[in-house]
Amino acid sequence: MADLKLTDSEFEWEGTLIAAAQHISEVLRSRRTLTDEERKALVDLRVQLSAVRVVNPGKLNEKGIMNDKIENLYSVNEIIMAWDADQSMIWEAGKEEVAHEYMNAVEETQKLIEYLESLNLDNDSDKNEVLRKAHDILQMAMSRLEDEFRLLLVQNRCPFEPEKVQPHTNEDDAAEKGLITSFGASPSFDESIHKGNESKVSEENIIVDLVHPDVIPDLRSISNLMFHSGYGFECSQSYVHVRKEALEDCLSFLGMERMRIEDVFKMEWTNWNSTAKTWVRAVKVFVRVYLAREKWLSDKIFGEISSSPGCFLEASKSVMFQLLNFGEAVSLGPHQPEKLFRVLDMYEVMVDLKQDVNELFTEETEIGSLVRFEYEQVLKRLGESATLTFLEVKNAIASNPSTTSFASGGVHHLTRYIMNYLNALTDYNDTLELLLKDRGEEDSFPSSPDMNLPVVEEESNSGRTDHLPEISRVSRHFHNISSILQSNLNDKSHLYRDAALQQLFLMNNVHYMAEKVKNSELRIVFGDEWIKKQNGKFQQHALNYERAAWSSILSLLKDDGLHGLGSGSVSKTLLKERFRSFALAFEDVYRAQTAWLISDLQLREELRISISVKVIQAYRTFVGRHSHQISDKHIKYSADDLENLLLDLFEGAPKSLGNPSRR
Repeated sequence: MADLKLTDSEFEWEGTLIAAAQHISEVLRSRRTLTDEERKALVDLRVQLSAVRVVNPGKLNEKGIMNDKIENLYSVNEIIMAWDADQSMIWEAGKEEVAHEYMNAVEETQKLIEYLESLNLDNDSDKNEVLRKAHDILQMAMSRLEDEFRLLLVQNRCPFEPEKVQPHTNEDDAAEKGLITSFGASPSFDESIHKGNESKVSEENIIVDLVHPDVIPDLRSISNLMFHSGYGFECSQSYVHVRKEALEDCLSFLGMERMRIEDVFKMEWTNWNSTAKTWVRAVKVFVRVYLAREKWLSDKIFGEISSSPGCFLEASKSVMFQLLNFGEAVSLGPHQPEKLFRVLDMYEVMVDLKQDVNELFTEETEIGSLVRFEYEQVLKRLGESATLTFLEVKNAIASNPSTTSFASGGVHHLTRYIMNYLNALTDYNDTLELLLKDRGEEDSFPSSPDMNLPVVEEESNSGRTDHLPEISRVSRHFHNISSILQSNLNDKSHLYRDAALQQLFLMNNVHYMAEKVKNSELRIVFGDEWIKKQNGKFQQHALNYERAAWSSILSLLKDDGLHGLGSGSVSKTLLKERFRSFALAFEDVYRAQTAWLISDLQLREELRISISVKVIQAYRTFVGRHSHQISDKHIKYSADDLENLLLDLFEGAPKSLGNPSRR
């Protein structure tokens, strides 16, 4: 501001003007709320007065300078007191000039305090009184600025935009419904469950506004002034309080509510699974979108302050601990196989976000070091939990007994569960391999008899080919799990009284395992040699079934025992009885085996053809050899009748025999 040298008469006039302005201010301030016209008039008056710097020619000594300071203090006091009585906001739309005037008044007060404190005021009661008054005015102004700062943050907070950060698909819903039930009681596993089904979000490319960009310069100006005036703590606390609440709302918006560890332990499976899945989505968006922008906002507002207030760290630490608290609760929970996929998802997302967290929470600060430490601890515990849960799968299979036989001899639900479970785990192959390596899990169990070491060919410089047996830790465990499963299935097969049904049950389940590996990513893990062995196994079970189910029937189509005593010719009576016995035996097999099930269409057709070739051919030969010896009425079924009836086998629906059609 320019200094004006006034004459004595002008000086007296200026004093009168100040007195009049004071009177006008007191009258208007007593009304509490000013009209826009009144406020504008008062502002214009103050602006004019604040521009006047009195330097009387006869008073250019220290006392004159002091008088000048006092008069300036008087002017800024009027401005600050007027707004202290007004309940409206200074930083409202269209009030830039008013806000600028208020900030200038505060700066003038702060400069006066600095000037007075630079003087020796020990024995000057008048100057000490002025200093005290200046501090009172500054404190009043800082209180107002703190309120304005907080209100700017609150009222200009931007709403959440779900379409930006939470894309949701019907595939997610379908996957969620069919995921897993408890391992023990009728477990099921949706074959479509893979982590690849989860909707992808490129969090790095998402930019959201936490507060309206237009107010950031005002927030920065207020924070700078408050810190330079010694009120940085109050400014920081206001920011931390408002933004902490905003971040807590953000977590709630992302689906994560505050919960205790014991609350997580008590969750039902469906709720637990849904919450864990939500956590994986939420932590990615929260760290890469909201925390990143929170750091950016804090830097924009406080970046000009040389000593960083750490507002971002203070505002975000408790919310980060809230997220980590759920991760810790999951890691401390029971190692149930059905939870493995969510634990692995949580572990992988924490590995993926580790660099982001380290950049946000620098180790140079106490809070940053603490957040980093807790993050590392939860990550480590989740890794241990995932490893132990994976290893627990074998125990869960081995301790899955059955007291009753599985209906129809079809593919047991345990077989479907485990094979689809392993197939889904192939998505996490690299992660599991690292976790098992860190644990030292390599030769902790004997190799499965079905395990074949793949041959890796490497050509040396001399052209020689080396054959190096290699197999991953995951492959070893998968082979071992399949062997334990087959051992369990073998035990379950003994629950059937019918030896043929025992073999059909084993054939169905081994065939399912082989086909599942053959037609999925499991082929890479198990290898073609394993598939070849399983094909041989289920074919042997099929052969054993045919022997157990049809050998006694086929024996009836032989001539043994048809000759009468002391006679070389076939006894018609014995022949009639043989045809009757065959029909009864076939009908028994038909009634039983139409209720048996082979769900794989190709396997069902192949077994029917194999049976038909053996039985129908033997029956045609037997009938052709002896039909001329007895009447047709004693031959209940033609070969075509039997061939058609064999088409009803293995449908899983018991049928009764009507009158056969004769050709």
